[in-house]
Amino acid sequence: MNKEVLLSNIDKVHTTEMGIDRIKKNLKLDINDVVEYCKKKVLDKNSNIYKQGKNWYCEIDNIKITINSYSYTIITAHKLKR
Repeated sequence: MNKEVLLSNIDKVHTTEMGIDRIKKNLKLDINDVVEYCKKKVLDKNSNIYKQGKNWYCEIDNIKITINSYSYTIITAHKLKR
């Protein structure tokens, strides 16, 4: 599926309170706005964005962000094991 769909709806991307905690823990982030952090990663020209099933995936800088394609909720983000 065309990643432009996700990019054109970037303003809809959000997460839950539990999602914020999960993303901070998984990526070892010490920042307040994890949604903005994830949006910047998605918008980066070097990001690899693809859709599988009901989710969008964004891989960049050795991390993978999972976003629900219907609600635009960031489900999780984690470091890739290489």
